[in-house]
Amino acid sequence: MAEVFSNPVFGISVTIIAYAIGVWVNKKLKTPIANPMLIATVLIACFLLATGIPLEYYNAGGDIINFLIFPATASIGLSIYANFEVLKKNFIPVIGGCFAGAATGVLSVWGMCKLFGLDETITVSLLPKSVTTAIAVPISEQYGGIPQITIVALMIAGTLGAVLAPTLSRWFHLSDSEVATGLAIGCSGHAAGTSTAVKMGQTIGAMSGLAIGICGFFTVILAIFFPFIL
Repeated sequence: MAEVFSNPVFGISVTIIAYAIGVWVNKKLKTPIANPMLIATVLIACFLLATGIPLEYYNAGGDIINFLIFPATASIGLSIYANFEVLKKNFIPVIGGCFAGAATGVLSVWGMCKLFGLDETITVSLLPKSVTTAIAVPISEQYGGIPQITIVALMIAGTLGAVLAPTLSRWFHLSDSEVATGLAIGCSGHAAGTSTAVKMGQTIGAMSGLAIGICGFFTVILAIFFPFIL
């Protein structure tokens, strides 16, 4: 039985089924709170706890899915190319907004960690939580962070971005500008938030995807200064 559960096909199959259930629930309830990724995460966790199947067995297939994050991140370049005209027309606001978003994401986490007295290891694990996994995890590892904590922080940030994006965009009147809405979602919610942004509109989704790449670049630059603020 252990051979069955430790087979990569098991982890991949569980993930696909859980996500398919999440999509079905989302279509039925038609609310951002019923985010497919959030539902899938909860279902997988409950399934593993209920059955007692070790996490490492699931990860045999889950790690293969995680590997796909890297080519998916590289594909962000297609979004930049496809929306190059929009980028040229709004170059200063886009670059300025993404830099502000990346800096705010890093500095707000740093400030909260200092406020609550968290040590350097936890702090550096949380600092890159607003960028995509393929960029955040290497940054965390490079400066002595714990990748698992970084991934959890990424999931929380992305899920909150995906769930709250439509509501917050209305509260802050971002819906008046599709470019601003997309940039805000991409800067804070990375790929998970972008999945919601795509549903909100083509331009919003494109700008959110664009923000992931640009904010990732700025975060890599900001990471150079991590040793000086820790």
